[in-house]
Amino acid sequence: MAIVNMVMAVVIMAATLGGKLGAAQVHHVVGGDRGWDLSSDVASWSSGRSFRVGDKIWFAYAAAQESIAEVNSPEEYESCDVSNPIRMYTDGIDGIPLDGEGIRYFVSGKEESCKNGLKLHVEVMPFGNPEPEKPRVAVAAAAPTTPSGSARLYGSSVLLLVGLWLCHMAI
Repeated sequence: MAIVNMVMAVVIMAATLGGKLGAAQVHHVVGGDRGWDLSSDVASWSSGRSFRVGDKIWFAYAAAQESIAEVNSPEEYESCDVSNPIRMYTDGIDGIPLDGEGIRYFVSGKEESCKNGLKLHVEVMPFGNPEPEKPRVAVAAAAPTTPSGSARLYGSSVLLLVGLWLCHMAI
């Protein structure tokens, strides 16, 4: 019983302290509920979003019908030229860490889809949050569906692990 109480205390403490002990990481699901699809209007989805070093963007799409290319330049982005990509993504669900500042360019591997607007440029800002914190809502998706929204994860895993270790040591 003492172990259960200790685990509950650690979980409550981790949830309460959340982002105060570590930097927040945001997981962005490109296109929201519709994912990487022409109907999702990726340009509207991305407008007003802040992407920071440490965040992760997720592309969800039908792998049999679509692929994503990360291209090198604004010219390749604008012309939908995927002849020399940095990387091709073909798994159907791809998580891409934003591990450095700068602009990154993603386009549909299908030229027609790209020309019709299925492309995304992401300006990755420095780590941290100089702007006032805006409330965000995390949306959970059922297992077989595409994840939706931007889920905020807090850097409190260290606290949780320490608490679990302490519980283990108390046994």
